[in-house]
Amino acid sequence: MKAIVITRYGGPEVMEYRDCPDPSPGPEEVLVRIAATSINPFDLMRRSGQAKDFAPISFPGIIGVDVAGTVMSCGNKVKGFSAGDRVFGMADQTYAERCVVKAESLAKVPPGLDLVEAAALPLVTTTGYQLIMKGARIQRGQTVLVTGALGSVGRSAVFTAKSLGAKVIAGVRKKQLEQAKALNVDGAVALDDQDAVAGLKALDAVADAVDGTAAALLIGKVKNGGIFASVLGPPKNSAEHASVKVVPIYAGPDAKALLEMATAVVEGRLSIPIVAKKSLKDAAEAHAMVAKGPNGKILLMV
Repeated sequence: MKAIVITRYGGPEVMEYRDCPDPSPGPEEVLVRIAATSINPFDLMRRSGQAKDFAPISFPGIIGVDVAGTVMSCGNKVKGFSAGDRVFGMADQTYAERCVVKAESLAKVPPGLDLVEAAALPLVTTTGYQLIMKGARIQRGQTVLVTGALGSVGRSAVFTAKSLGAKVIAGVRKKQLEQAKALNVDGAVALDDQDAVAGLKALDAVADAVDGTAAALLIGKVKNGGIFASVLGPPKNSAEHASVKVVPIYAGPDAKALLEMATAVVEGRLSIPIVAKKSLKDAAEAHAMVAKGPNGKILLMV
């Protein structure tokens, strides 16, 4: 099969499009012919070596988390899937024509969802869902501020919190305040405006997807006993706010949650923008595009 192979840490130029051995599924795994994957910031961190302490690459290696494609074969202990099924989920080594995935990590692509575009959803929607459900643990009527609300993870977190009946404030840049209205939130605040952040009323929780200066300010706005949940670790000043529970979230596969979020996309209740679709062989170019911070997903089509 063809794949994007990395032989050393570095910039986009370290990714090579070349032949690799075909993978074989284990007893509880599914072999998937990949239609598309998508690029996540985590992929750039792995490629560059920024994530090597907790997610090293065994060289020569293949990166990639998101997968959407068609089942080719199943291990002898797999139930619920068969050859020809359209599936998507979180996996490993997905910058390739084929990959193996644990059956429990896969879901069938719901009717009405394009197979290629399904690749945009697994990591970001699952992360946003878990940021709220396992992190902020917000209750009906409580108020949560979601940072990076117009990003893919942020949009997913906003949707999940609204589904629970929470009051949601979108944390965005000043220039994005008008766009934030389309998220159907209860309010929006410019995180790059310290006066606006200072004027916030006490929050039951913060669901953080951006970290940085804003996170250090926002943790001070959480009520005593409230929660600061983040996919990027605790704010640097978290020790100064001992009354706030800091909950780190490391997204893991959740097929049920993924299917729930994908159904919301099909029904128009959740939108995850796709800004570009590139060929797998152009992964280096696509990584350079992601590094510039597009407000949407970039897909790699096989």
